[in-house]
Amino acid sequence: MEAGRNGITANTPKNILFGAGTIHKGLKYTAGSGSDAGSWNYADTIVGATNGGSKLSIVPEMYDVPIDGANVVVKNLKVKTGEAATMEVNFAELTEEIIKAATIGETAITSDVPTHNLIKSKADIADGDYWENVAFVGRTLDGKNIMAILENALVTSGLEQEGKNKEGAVGTYTFTCHADDSGDTFDVLPWKIYYPKATI
Repeated sequence: MEAGRNGITANTPKNILFGAGTIHKGLKYTAGSGSDAGSWNYADTIVGATNGGSKLSIVPEMYDVPIDGANVVVKNLKVKTGEAATMEVNFAELTEEIIKAATIGETAITSDVPTHNLIKSKADIADGDYWENVAFVGRTLDGKNIMAILENALVTSGLEQEGKNKEGAVGTYTFTCHADDSGDTFDVLPWKIYYPKATI
């Protein structure tokens, strides 16, 4: 039998993620009962519009155990030693929430300018500076959502804004996933990817 000219199958539209997707803070699934399948709180958790999309990166850290006489990498001698999970987002909006997250800043109780809130620096990272989760929601060509969620997300890239004539300013922010300090195991990160079942 001759090999095909391309890899397109009937499942191809189900597996192509199309568009920039959306970014959410605190995305949750509420389970239903009976015939109610449950729902995600998409509308309540949207962070802001993007320009240039976003990039998800989940990278296992690995170590190759050295063995005398093995001059190449050997199966079953590779050990997972950790992992890193980040999401880089290009926000077209600059909100108070985004500024505070990027600078690890805080809103002052009072402002010296009555028409504006004052965001200022602080010395320590507080528990509340970590987002419960940051989520990317993408859509396949056949209309199904794929969700990637990083828990205990902290912006580790800082705040950098560049304004240009005749262009909207876009800020790039990197959210980094952290293990929960209340757990008793620290060898995996709390990231989750929800992929639609073929039967749905």
